[in-house]
Amino acid sequence: FPFQLKAQAPASTEELRCLQVINQQQEGSSLEELITNQSCLKLANTIKAYVATVTENIMRRSVVQGARRSYFNTSEGQVRPKTAGKPSAHLTLRPQSLAQDGDSKRFGNLSQSCRHAIARWEDSTIHSHLQNITYRDGRLRVNQGGKYYVYSQIYFRYPSDGARVSVPQLVQCINWKTSYSQPILLLKGVGTKCWAPEADYGLHALYQGGLFELKAGDELFVSVSSLAIDYTDAAASYFGAFRLDL
Repeated sequence: FPFQLKAQAPASTEELRCLQVINQQQEGSSLEELITNQSCLKLANTIKAYVATVTENIMRRSVVQGARRSYFNTSEGQVRPKTAGKPSAHLTLRPQSLAQDGDSKRFGNLSQSCRHAIARWEDSTIHSHLQNITYRDGRLRVNQGGKYYVYSQIYFRYPSDGARVSVPQLVQCINWKTSYSQPILLLKGVGTKCWAPEADYGLHALYQGGLFELKAGDELFVSVSSLAIDYTDAAASYFGAFRLDL
């Protein structure tokens, strides 16, 4: 026992005597003397507190070691690979033409003001990424349900019509495709601009975003009123979504 019985303590003699009695105690003998002796009771309480402290420290150490083993791969001595990150995607525009847009019918019946579906996005460049969301043929497919912030910006570069600049209504739509046959319009942005007569092009950016509850298997895509867009600036036209844990 790591007890220090100081000689100057009044009860030290009684404690030593109590230890001697315990050492001489035979199995099955009476414990009456130990029970009635106050010094023995005090010593017993001290031993009880010491055992409780040691037990608590052993249990705490066991819990910490168990947590470490759950984090480390003890068979290979390596940290377990991190779990996949939250679903997110940021796509940038790829060049396309009205001719390539001829198969927009495969996106479903679209609004006349947003009849051109954008079918070509970049998903693996320095400006874009894809994580736990699937991209194919202009669509983002949600793999994990939840609340998603969905956004898009299109940078229109509408050409002038001879000496007079045309004044089109520029429209951008974010569409939601569920198990139903036809897409649902989630967001719609509109801009009608009057550009200077001497301008070769009218430039206008439309941004929109919103928070929506999506289910696994739902798809998102962007459609516009015109494919007269600036395709040269990856920072200007983009489409994305990311899940929020709310």
